[in-house]
Amino acid sequence: MTTETAPAVALPGGEMLSWSDQRGEAGNDPLAALAARLVPAGARVLLAGPHDPALLDALTHARITCLLRGYPDAAAVAGRVDRVLVAGPHGLPPGEEYDVVIAGGGLDAVESVEGARLGWDAALARLVAAVRPGGQLLLRLDNPLGVHRLVAAASWYAGRDDAEWTVGGVLDAHRPANLDQLRVRLAAAGMRAGASYAAYPRPDLTTALLATDQLARRTSSGLFDAVLHDACTSGFGGRFVLADPARLAVDALHAGRAAELAPSWLVVAHRAVDPLTTDERYGTAAVDGDGLPVALVQAGGPGNTVVEVVDGPQGWSWHRPDPGDRTEAAAAPYASREAAFRDPAAPDGPVPDGRLLRSLLLDGCLRRDTTLLRRLLRGYADWLADQAGDGRLTGAVALAGADNLVVAGDRFAVLDPTWRANAPLPVDVVLARTLWRFSAELLTGGYAHPWTSTLDVAGLTVVLGGVAGRDFDRAVVDAAVETEAAVGAAVRGLDADGRVGLDTELRAVTPTDPPPGPGSYQQLREAWLRQREENTRLTALLKWTEDLLTSRERALRRSEAAVNLLSGSLSYKVGRLAITPARLAKRGARAAKRRAVAAIAQKQQDRPDKQEQQ
Repeated sequence: MTTETAPAVALPGGEMLSWSDQRGEAGNDPLAALAARLVPAGARVLLAGPHDPALLDALTHARITCLLRGYPDAAAVAGRVDRVLVAGPHGLPPGEEYDVVIAGGGLDAVESVEGARLGWDAALARLVAAVRPGGQLLLRLDNPLGVHRLVAAASWYAGRDDAEWTVGGVLDAHRPANLDQLRVRLAAAGMRAGASYAAYPRPDLTTALLATDQLARRTSSGLFDAVLHDACTSGFGGRFVLADPARLAVDALHAGRAAELAPSWLVVAHRAVDPLTTDERYGTAAVDGDGLPVALVQAGGPGNTVVEVVDGPQGWSWHRPDPGDRTEAAAAPYASREAAFRDPAAPDGPVPDGRLLRSLLLDGCLRRDTTLLRRLLRGYADWLADQAGDGRLTGAVALAGADNLVVAGDRFAVLDPTWRANAPLPVDVVLARTLWRFSAELLTGGYAHPWTSTLDVAGLTVVLGGVAGRDFDRAVVDAAVETEAAVGAAVRGLDADGRVGLDTELRAVTPTDPPPGPGSYQQLREAWLRQREENTRLTALLKWTEDLLTSRERALRRSEAAVNLLSGSLSYKVGRLAITPARLAKRGARAAKRRAVAAIAQKQQDRPDKQEQQ
């Protein structure tokens, strides 16, 4: 495409003709959902830097101008926006103002190497100047001490790829390195920082935006616990890391540091306006964090719908930003015999408060608190029994495991009721499935627990069932694994062959396997240590068996030698001569006895025949 075929593309100077900032794995649907909430219809919006195409889909009601440094990126979006400028920040026309300016990729992706370099503060000042009085700026800042840096296997400062020609973070004193410094820079530029969000799991991939103030206050929130774990597990899937990012993020949450360790932050800032000045279209435009969502989560990972959590008078509640797209659940999953289906209207309603059951169970195992474990598991088993009808469970309760249940005192509740069972499931199977999943996580993750280390996943499941007050054998565990494979196939969209393969894979899980998800060096090392311990145990058992066989063989040889020795002695020969006549006499007596018995039997048989003849 050229400028003749894309008249909406302007080249004021400083364009990078062959450079593209788009990355295949990038995505930021939560930002798109937030922007759709903030940007009113007809507003003038400036997108500074590269953005996820989902943002353009969410802002079809606005007039969009894109500021990009790479011409290929500009040509790709030219037909979807009103205007595209290919330049650095200096390419913005002086005096041109916008209602909302969005720099969702940060300021590093705005500057061009083909023009004058402004620096971070000057680039911010140029974008702030483009915000009309009362307008808003959405700015992202990467965290040089985020989870992604702490678990990275490769050093961030040794990159040689084309996309790593800028060095950000604490080494450059001219740019902010944390959220407080960013607020100070915004205030110096004439902006008032409002709501701020921690973006997880990676700077180039955001599937969860969590309000930083709520992260600092609600450190035991089951919702934040589940969101951080799911986001980091899926966001780092297939990557080799030093440590489990999900474990690190959840631990940071409980320590009140989840916001500080976020891979990046998103700040909503507002330009000061005279309180007496009113915009005829939008009214006074100063909007604080009040009314903005507590969390924006891409349920199920990239490519799925973004759901919001809003804070209301009755507490937190689920909210979908696109209620018009809701449809009723179709009957197709039932006809196709899938074990589970996704409710298109869920999640909805209040967000249950409490701590995540998985975290409580892990805490009890690490501290060897069997009293706590017994109370939690028996409470969960009793809760399942109370929810059942005729010994079977339906709906979201039948599929909710320890990673989707929150506990508040003695009350249990399903956190996200999106996935529901297609057919009723026995209570014991539902309980065994939850315990099997937790057992697999406990053993493959290398967590310490109060039970013997020789248990396999199925054996530990049976033990946990006993702790819960339920006595089920391995047949119930087999049914639970089969259900887990069927549900997993439905969630992943696998066919029949994929379901069989998943079932085989689940049944082959052993305590020496590393956990699924990112390839963590720590977890791989723990798996290697468990394999070494198991090999040591098997070697010791084999050595004991070999020693036992050797000792028995030696004893047998000594017995054979004694027999051979005795068989050649004079006493043995004399004894043999004395015993031989007795053996012959005994043998003759037995033969005579047999002949006598046969003769008597013959006479008794002949006597009735003679009586019949008479």
